[in-house]
Amino acid sequence: MADKYVSPPLTDADVEGLVAGDQVYITGVIYAARDSAHKKLVELLNRGEELPVDLRGQIIYYVGPSPAKPGRPIGSAGPTTSGRMDPYTPGLIAETGLKGMIGKGSRSAAVKEAIIKHKAVYLAAVGGAGALIARSIKKAEVVAYPELGPEALQRLEVENLPAIVVNDCHGADLYEGGMRKYALP
Repeated sequence: MADKYVSPPLTDADVEGLVAGDQVYITGVIYAARDSAHKKLVELLNRGEELPVDLRGQIIYYVGPSPAKPGRPIGSAGPTTSGRMDPYTPGLIAETGLKGMIGKGSRSAAVKEAIIKHKAVYLAAVGGAGALIARSIKKAEVVAYPELGPEALQRLEVENLPAIVVNDCHGADLYEGGMRKYALP
């Protein structure tokens, strides 16, 4: 486990270099989207239509930020529960080349399989640290679905946004490993 610095778009080699437990600092453009935006993206894919953004090599942060205070690009930006995106995630990974997701909580078996098969990574951000995480976000811009309010698809410019690798493309799961380590005999 080590500190790693990444800048999207991520390549297979970038993802292969990340292992469960690594502390990751992300600088560059990522996208923010929650379940309503995911549903709309998958509906477009199912109809064979073009997505509003190219997700190849990209990272999606599962966040619905609060309104920005004056002079700030975004309000509190803590992660939301990743499981709500699980019905949509395997298809997005397989069909768009999405390489990373940031959220909180465990992922389904189908998501973990897609992460391994398509060389992606799932990262966790600390829940309850939304105001601190927002300091890493330098610019926020709605790029699709403005009618969804804080759940709209947003383009975020981030600098050293902190996250921890939970599920790597090698099949490791930080949460499961932690539970085994501390399980009673």
